[in-house]
Amino acid sequence: MPLRLDSREAGFEAAFRALVDDRRDSDADVSADVAKIIADVRARGDAAVAELTVRFDKVDLDAQGWEIPVAELDAALAGLAPDLRAALELAAVRIHDFHKRQRPSDNDATDAQGVRTGVRWSAVEAAGLYVPGGRAAYPSSVLMNAIPAVVAGVERLVMVTPTPGGAANPLVLAAARLAGISRVFRIGGAQAVAALALGTGRIPRVDVITGPGNAWVAEAKRQLYGIVGIDMIAGPSEVVIVSDGGSNPEWIAADLLAQAEHDPVAQSILITTSAAEADAVAAAVERQLETLATAVAARQSWDDYGAIIVIPDLEAALPLLDALAPEHAELMVDDPQALFARMRHAGSVFLGRHTPEAAGDYLAGPNHVLPTGRRARFASGLSVVDFMKRTTFLDCGAVGLAAIGPAGALLADAEGLAAHAASIRLRL
Repeated sequence: MPLRLDSREAGFEAAFRALVDDRRDSDADVSADVAKIIADVRARGDAAVAELTVRFDKVDLDAQGWEIPVAELDAALAGLAPDLRAALELAAVRIHDFHKRQRPSDNDATDAQGVRTGVRWSAVEAAGLYVPGGRAAYPSSVLMNAIPAVVAGVERLVMVTPTPGGAANPLVLAAARLAGISRVFRIGGAQAVAALALGTGRIPRVDVITGPGNAWVAEAKRQLYGIVGIDMIAGPSEVVIVSDGGSNPEWIAADLLAQAEHDPVAQSILITTSAAEADAVAAAVERQLETLATAVAARQSWDDYGAIIVIPDLEAALPLLDALAPEHAELMVDDPQALFARMRHAGSVFLGRHTPEAAGDYLAGPNHVLPTGRRARFASGLSVVDFMKRTTFLDCGAVGLAAIGPAGALLADAEGLAAHAASIRLRL
C-alpha cells in the first residue's frame, strides 16, 4: 500500500524526509560494467559494438544492416493510420513552435570606454539521439529530443535505437522521419552511447547526446560527459499532485496512475488539504487498477513508492513541493497561478484541473525530458539551448585598451604574472 502521511501528526517530519531522501535509481552497480564497455568500444570500435549487440539484442548487424534505410523510415511514416499521423504532426508543430520561442539572441554592445563586447550563439555540429526499445519505446520522445535540435540549427542528427530480435518500432521510425532524422542505427545500450561519443568506423562522432535510457545508458552518459555533452542523468519518472479538496478523485487517480504505469520504480504523490479527498482518491486508484492494461507496473509503483499526504492548507504545500522538487507538479487547485508563483523547484508545472501531465507528455509544446530524482533543484528540462553554445567576444581597440589597460596591468602585477602585464603595457 502507498505511504499515508498527515503533516499535523507526530513523526511527520522524519517520515517526509525519508520520502524525499529515498533514491529510486537502480541499485545495480553498473559503473564497472559500463567502464569496460566504453573501453572496449574505444579500443575496437565497430567490432566491439557488433559483438555487444549480438550479446544483448540478438541482432547480427553485419547480416541485418547497421543502419535502417531511409526508405524504411519513409514507409513507416506513410503506413501510419491517417488519424495517428495527424496526431503526430500536430504534436510536431506544437513542439516546434514552443521551442522556437526558446532560441536565444546574440548581443553586441560598445561601452563608454569604447570597448565592444558581446555573445554569439551557435548550434553544435552534430547531435546523437538515444531512443530506448522495449518498455520505453515512445515516438513522443523522438519528437521531444529531435525537434529542439532542429530548431537550434544542428546540421547532423544521428539516432540510435536498440531493435531486440531485429524488430524496429514503426512508430518510432515514423516519428524520426517526421522530425527530420535520416540516419538511424540499430544499436542501443552503453555501447551505443560510447559509439556516438567516441566515433567508430560506421557510427559518426557527435557533440551532444540526449535521450532517456536504462541504468547502463545513464551511466555511460555520466562517464562520457566531458568528451561529449549530455542533456542530463535521468532516473525514474515522478509526479506530485496538489489538490485543495475540490478536485474530481477519478481525475487525480488517473493522473497518479499515468505516472505509475511508466515503471515499477516511478513515483506518484498526492498532497491534499482534505482527508476525505485522500480517501476517495485511494479508492479510485484501486478501482482503476482493476481494469488498467498496465496494472502490473502501476500497482508495484503505487504500492512501493506512492504516497498520499494530508495538509491543513495550501500554504503547507509549498515547502513540501520544494523539498520534493518533482519532475512534474500538477496544481489542481482553484488558483494555480498563485501557488505556482511561489514555487521554486519543479521540472514542469501543470496549472489547473484541466491540465493533465499526459497532455505535456505528447503535444502541448513544452519538453517532456525533465530532471528527476529531486534534480529540479538545480537542473532544467531539455531545451534548444542544450544543442547550442555561446561564444563571447571582445574588441578593445586602441581607445578601449588605453582606458582599461592600465588597471588590467596592475591586476596582473598583483597576481605575479609578468607576461600578462607586459602583453597589455606593450600596447599602451
